Amino acid sequence: MRLSDVATIRMDFPEAHFWITCRGSADRCGAPVREFNPEHIGILVNRIDILLPDFLFYSLVHVHQSGYWKRLATGTLSLVNIRVSDVQRIELSPR
Repeated sequence: MRLSDVATIRMDFPEAHFWITCRGSADRCGAPVREFNPEHIGILVNRIDILLPDFLFYSLVHVHQSGYWKRLATGTLSLVNIRVSDVQRIELSPR
């Protein structure tokens, strides 16, 4: 199951539960944040019976800290970015 199966993921999404920083330095890109910014990727969990928004937030903090986004980020010099489709394709494990 992918993240897009249980959540709505898009840009400029003030109704989202939280957001993912989609551009910046390689260390900052992909970091989950609780403050709305129209340039961040918003995530709204649709299936709360399967996945709690706070659990997903802290899971994505772990994904960011493990360096997952550094491998996927595109760009040159000190500014990189991730795409909405990169976030939508995150695989969820039932464990």
